[in-house]
Amino acid sequence: MAHPTQLGFQDAASPVMEELLHFHDHALMIVLLISTLVLYIIVAMVSTKLTNKYILDSQEIEIVWTILPAVISILIALPSLRILYLMGEVYDPHLTNKAVAHQWYEANGYTDYEDLAFDSYMVPTQDFLPGQSRLLETDHRMVVPVESPTRILVSAEDVLHSWAVPSLGIKMDAVPGRLNQTAFITSRPGLFYGQCSEICGANHSFMPIVVEAVPLKHFEEWSTLLLQDA
Repeated sequence: MAHPTQLGFQDAASPVMEELLHFHDHALMIVLLISTLVLYIIVAMVSTKLTNKYILDSQEIEIVWTILPAVISILIALPSLRILYLMGEVYDPHLTNKAVAHQWYEANGYTDYEDLAFDSYMVPTQDFLPGQSRLLETDHRMVVPVESPTRILVSAEDVLHSWAVPSLGIKMDAVPGRLNQTAFITSRPGLFYGQCSEICGANHSFMPIVVEAVPLKHFEEWSTLLLQDA
Protein backbone atom coordinates (compact mmCIF):
# COMPACT_ATOMS: atom_id res chain seq x y z
CA MET A 1 0.00 0.00 0.00
CA ALA A 2 1.03 3.62 -0.37
CA HIS A 3 2.76 5.45 2.48
CA PRO A 4 3.29 9.14 3.34
CA THR A 5 5.81 11.09 1.21
CA GLN A 6 5.87 8.27 -1.36
CA LEU A 7 6.96 9.58 -4.77
CA GLY A 8 6.80 6.44 -6.91
CA PHE A 9 4.26 3.73 -7.58
CA GLN A 10 3.25 1.02 -5.17
CA ASP A 11 5.19 -2.25 -5.39
CA ALA A 12 3.85 -4.42 -8.20
CA ALA A 13 1.83 -7.45 -7.13
CA SER A 14 0.92 -8.74 -10.59
CA PRO A 15 2.76 -9.32 -13.89
CA VAL A 16 0.74 -6.58 -15.62
CA MET A 17 1.70 -4.01 -13.00
CA GLU A 18 5.35 -4.99 -13.40
CA GLU A 19 5.04 -4.34 -17.13
CA LEU A 20 3.42 -0.96 -16.43
CA LEU A 21 6.29 0.01 -14.13
CA HIS A 22 8.85 -0.96 -16.76
CA PHE A 23 6.99 1.06 -19.39
CA HIS A 24 6.83 4.04 -17.05
CA ASP A 25 10.61 3.94 -16.56
CA HIS A 26 11.12 3.53 -20.32
CA ALA A 27 8.92 6.52 -21.19
CA LEU A 28 10.37 8.64 -18.38
CA MET A 29 13.90 8.06 -19.64
CA ILE A 30 12.91 9.24 -23.12
CA VAL A 31 11.26 12.34 -21.65
CA LEU A 32 14.39 13.02 -19.58
CA LEU A 33 16.64 12.82 -22.64
CA ILE A 34 14.37 15.13 -24.64
CA SER A 35 14.16 17.62 -21.78
CA THR A 36 17.95 17.61 -21.38
CA LEU A 37 18.47 18.24 -25.11
CA VAL A 38 15.94 21.08 -25.20
CA LEU A 39 17.44 22.68 -22.07
CA TYR A 40 20.94 22.48 -23.58
CA ILE A 41 19.76 24.14 -26.79
CA ILE A 42 18.02 26.94 -24.88
CA VAL A 43 21.05 27.60 -22.69
CA ALA A 44 23.38 27.53 -25.70
CA MET A 45 21.23 30.01 -27.66
CA VAL A 46 20.90 32.39 -24.71
CA SER A 47 24.52 32.26 -23.52
CA THR A 48 26.37 32.68 -26.85
CA LYS A 49 26.38 35.48 -29.40
CA LEU A 50 27.73 33.27 -32.16
CA THR A 51 25.37 32.16 -34.95
CA ASN A 52 25.92 29.25 -37.30
CA LYS A 53 24.64 30.20 -40.74
CA TYR A 54 24.21 26.52 -41.69
CA ILE A 55 21.72 25.99 -38.85
CA LEU A 56 19.56 28.94 -39.92
CA ASP A 57 18.73 27.32 -43.24
CA SER A 58 19.58 23.61 -43.35
CA GLN A 59 17.45 20.98 -45.06
CA GLU A 60 19.34 18.18 -43.30
CA ILE A 61 18.43 19.50 -39.84
CA GLU A 62 14.78 19.84 -40.84
CA ILE A 63 14.78 16.20 -41.98
CA VAL A 64 16.32 15.10 -38.67
CA TRP A 65 13.88 16.99 -36.46
CA THR A 66 10.97 15.63 -38.49
CA ILE A 67 12.04 11.97 -38.49
CA LEU A 68 13.39 11.86 -34.94
CA PRO A 69 10.06 12.65 -33.20
CA ALA A 70 8.35 10.00 -35.34
CA VAL A 71 10.93 7.40 -34.26
CA ILE A 72 10.52 8.40 -30.61
CA SER A 73 6.73 8.14 -30.91
CA ILE A 74 7.09 4.60 -32.28
CA LEU A 75 9.45 3.64 -29.43
CA ILE A 76 6.76 4.74 -26.97
CA ALA A 77 3.70 3.48 -28.87
CA LEU A 78 4.78 -0.12 -29.49
CA PRO A 79 5.40 -1.09 -25.82
CA SER A 80 2.25 0.82 -24.87
CA LEU A 81 0.09 -1.14 -27.31
CA ARG A 82 1.61 -4.41 -26.14
CA ILE A 83 0.69 -3.69 -22.51
CA LEU A 84 -2.75 -2.46 -23.56
CA TYR A 85 -3.52 -5.80 -25.20
CA LEU A 86 -2.08 -7.68 -22.20
CA MET A 87 -4.41 -5.76 -19.88
CA GLY A 88 -7.42 -6.51 -22.06
CA GLU A 89 -6.65 -10.21 -22.37
CA VAL A 90 -8.71 -12.48 -20.13
CA TYR A 91 -6.87 -15.78 -19.76
CA ASP A 92 -8.52 -19.07 -18.93
CA PRO A 93 -9.61 -18.03 -15.41
CA HIS A 94 -9.39 -20.39 -12.46
CA LEU A 95 -11.78 -18.20 -10.48
CA THR A 96 -14.44 -15.60 -11.29
CA ASN A 97 -15.61 -12.90 -8.91
CA LYS A 98 -18.51 -10.56 -9.62
CA ALA A 99 -18.18 -7.16 -7.94
CA VAL A 100 -21.31 -5.02 -7.96
CA ALA A 101 -20.83 -1.50 -6.61
CA HIS A 102 -23.50 0.29 -4.59
CA GLN A 103 -23.67 3.59 -2.76
CA TRP A 104 -21.49 3.04 -0.79
CA TYR A 105 -20.43 -0.57 -0.44
CA GLU A 106 -19.51 -3.46 -2.69
CA ALA A 107 -21.27 -6.79 -3.20
CA ASN A 108 -18.89 -9.65 -4.03
CA GLY A 109 -19.99 -13.00 -5.39
CA TYR A 110 -17.89 -15.98 -6.44
CA THR A 111 -19.76 -17.27 -9.47
CA ASP A 112 -17.97 -20.64 -9.40
CA TYR A 113 -19.67 -21.37 -6.07
CA GLU A 114 -23.39 -21.55 -5.45
CA ASP A 115 -23.75 -19.55 -2.23
CA LEU A 116 -20.41 -17.79 -1.78
CA ALA A 117 -21.28 -14.08 -1.68
CA PHE A 118 -20.97 -11.20 0.78
CA ASP A 119 -21.10 -7.41 1.07
CA SER A 120 -17.98 -5.38 1.88
CA TYR A 121 -18.37 -2.26 4.01
CA MET A 122 -15.66 0.04 5.29
CA VAL A 123 -14.64 -0.67 8.88
CA PRO A 124 -15.55 2.35 11.08
CA THR A 125 -12.71 4.00 12.99
CA GLN A 126 -14.08 2.93 16.37
CA ASP A 127 -13.97 -0.75 15.31
CA PHE A 128 -10.34 -0.80 14.17
CA LEU A 129 -8.08 -3.66 15.13
CA PRO A 130 -4.32 -3.16 15.65
CA GLY A 131 -2.55 -2.75 12.30
CA GLN A 132 -5.61 -1.79 10.25
CA SER A 133 -5.57 1.30 8.05
CA ARG A 134 -8.12 4.11 8.22
CA LEU A 135 -10.47 4.41 5.20
CA LEU A 136 -8.87 1.33 3.59
CA GLU A 137 -10.07 -1.67 5.60
CA THR A 138 -13.27 -3.60 4.89
CA ASP A 139 -15.24 -6.01 7.06
CA HIS A 140 -15.04 -8.67 4.33
CA ARG A 141 -12.03 -9.01 2.02
CA MET A 142 -12.03 -10.40 -1.47
CA VAL A 143 -9.84 -13.50 -1.09
CA VAL A 144 -8.10 -14.96 -4.14
CA PRO A 145 -5.50 -17.71 -4.58
CA VAL A 146 -1.94 -16.72 -5.42
CA GLU A 147 -0.66 -17.27 -8.97
CA SER A 148 -4.11 -18.22 -10.26
CA PRO A 149 -5.77 -16.28 -13.09
CA THR A 150 -8.75 -14.46 -11.58
CA ARG A 151 -11.50 -12.79 -13.60
CA ILE A 152 -13.39 -9.82 -12.18
CA LEU A 153 -16.85 -8.97 -13.51
CA VAL A 154 -17.59 -5.35 -12.61
CA SER A 155 -20.96 -3.60 -12.62
CA ALA A 156 -22.92 -1.05 -10.57
CA GLU A 157 -26.38 -0.92 -9.10
CA ASP A 158 -27.01 2.84 -8.97
CA VAL A 159 -24.38 5.31 -10.28
CA LEU A 160 -20.94 5.16 -11.88
CA HIS A 161 -18.23 3.60 -9.74
CA SER A 162 -14.72 2.33 -10.49
CA TRP A 163 -13.01 -0.84 -9.22
CA ALA A 164 -9.35 0.06 -8.78
CA VAL A 165 -6.42 -1.67 -7.05
CA PRO A 166 -3.15 0.15 -7.97
CA SER A 167 -0.68 -2.58 -6.94
CA LEU A 168 -2.47 -5.05 -9.24
CA GLY A 169 -2.55 -2.60 -12.16
CA ILE A 170 -6.37 -2.66 -12.34
CA LYS A 171 -8.87 0.14 -12.85
CA MET A 172 -12.23 -0.85 -14.32
CA ASP A 173 -15.34 1.35 -14.50
CA ALA A 174 -18.53 0.01 -12.94
CA VAL A 175 -21.46 1.14 -15.09
CA PRO A 176 -25.13 0.46 -14.23
CA GLY A 177 -26.65 -1.98 -16.71
CA ARG A 178 -23.27 -2.97 -18.15
CA LEU A 179 -20.94 -5.82 -17.24
CA ASN A 180 -17.23 -5.10 -17.69
CA GLN A 181 -14.52 -7.67 -17.13
CA THR A 182 -10.84 -7.72 -16.42
CA ALA A 183 -8.37 -10.26 -15.09
CA PHE A 184 -5.26 -10.40 -12.95
CA ILE A 185 -2.77 -12.82 -11.43
CA THR A 186 -1.35 -12.09 -8.00
CA SER A 187 2.35 -12.89 -7.93
CA ARG A 188 2.73 -13.02 -4.14
CA PRO A 189 0.60 -13.35 -1.00
CA GLY A 190 -0.49 -10.16 0.73
CA LEU A 191 -3.14 -7.50 1.21
CA PHE A 192 -3.69 -5.12 -1.68
CA TYR A 193 -5.76 -2.01 -1.10
CA GLY A 194 -7.79 0.04 -3.51
CA GLN A 195 -10.69 2.48 -3.56
CA CYS A 196 -13.55 3.53 -5.78
CA SER A 197 -11.93 5.84 -8.35
CA GLU A 198 -15.08 7.43 -9.77
CA ILE A 199 -16.84 10.22 -7.88
CA CYS A 200 -20.04 8.44 -6.89
CA GLY A 201 -21.66 10.67 -4.30
CA ALA A 202 -21.30 12.01 -0.77
CA ASN A 203 -19.53 8.93 0.61
CA HIS A 204 -17.28 8.33 -2.37
CA SER A 205 -14.23 8.49 -0.07
CA PHE A 206 -15.55 5.61 2.02
CA MET A 207 -15.61 2.77 -0.53
CA PRO A 208 -12.39 0.81 0.01
CA ILE A 209 -11.46 -2.40 -1.80
CA VAL A 210 -9.26 -5.05 -0.19
CA VAL A 211 -7.89 -8.02 -2.11
CA GLU A 212 -6.25 -10.71 0.00
CA ALA A 213 -4.02 -13.14 -1.89
CA VAL A 214 -3.41 -16.43 -0.11
CA PRO A 215 -2.04 -19.86 -1.08
CA LEU A 216 -4.54 -22.15 -2.79
CA LYS A 217 -4.81 -24.43 0.24
CA HIS A 218 -5.80 -21.53 2.50
CA PHE A 219 -8.29 -20.26 -0.09
CA GLU A 220 -9.99 -23.65 -0.18
CA GLU A 221 -10.19 -23.71 3.62
CA TRP A 222 -11.62 -20.16 3.68
CA SER A 223 -14.25 -20.91 1.02
CA THR A 224 -15.28 -24.13 2.81
CA LEU A 225 -15.80 -22.24 6.08
CA LEU A 226 -17.92 -19.58 4.39
CA LEU A 227 -20.06 -22.16 2.63
CA GLN A 228 -20.62 -23.99 5.90
CA ASP A 229 -21.67 -20.74 7.61
CA ALA A 230 -24.06 -20.00 4.74
